[in-house]
Amino acid sequence: MKEKNVQQEKPESGLRKRRIVSIIILLVFVGIFVFLFLNIGVPLVEFVSDSERLRAWVDSNWLWSRLAYTGLVILQIIVALIPGEPFEIAAGYAFGAVEGTIICVLGSTIGGTLVFLLTRRFGIKLVEVFVSIDKINSIRFLKDSKKRDILLFLLFFIPGTPKDALSYFAGLTKIDLKTWLLITTVAKLPSIITSTVGGNAIGMENYQFAIIVFAATLLLSSAGLLFYNHYTKRKQEEAAALEADSDKERKESDSERSCK
Repeated sequence: MKEKNVQQEKPESGLRKRRIVSIIILLVFVGIFVFLFLNIGVPLVEFVSDSERLRAWVDSNWLWSRLAYTGLVILQIIVALIPGEPFEIAAGYAFGAVEGTIICVLGSTIGGTLVFLLTRRFGIKLVEVFVSIDKINSIRFLKDSKKRDILLFLLFFIPGTPKDALSYFAGLTKIDLKTWLLITTVAKLPSIITSTVGGNAIGMENYQFAIIVFAATLLLSSAGLLFYNHYTKRKQEEAAALEADSDKERKESDSERSCK
């Protein structure tokens, strides 16, 4: 009997240790991300918002500025609390529309892939650090949808949707890495291009064109956000209705069995 008890305790002890290690690793990640946001993220947003200072830094450090800026975009994607728009606009201002777009797309792809892999490894606990549980629940219907990949692509393609939340959520689904790379690279192009083109217009002192670009982007983003909110709300209601019907059927089935 004692030997059996020892054998049963060992797997439970090993599982408990793995859970403790996972929690410790997760807490370390949370600590690192909070530190990066407060000590690096906030100053970085201020830095990229200072257009003249940014342009001087780029002019004096040709190669390093491009490598470093790609790293900044990666950091912004991972630490989802840092807004992405200032970085994209500043990239267009400092590097031009074409080069700024390339830098932002490259950083966004690498950052999105890292987020995807980290979420696959640590699951919902990591996602909840950066994304509220309400946002997670609002898009939970995507997880098992037959049209999941197409829906994710469209939601990334439409301006104004919460792409950071979607990036972390994607790792919770069964989507494969190749499909995710296509989504995070191609589908985000429109929003990145509009920002870098607007930033480049400011750098060229073509303020009228910049206003037109940003005004059009604002309208599209507002429309995209309204569509996203309406669509997710409808899907939540459909999911709730299906769950209610399923519960009702189960209760009726249990009732019939008890009568027999």
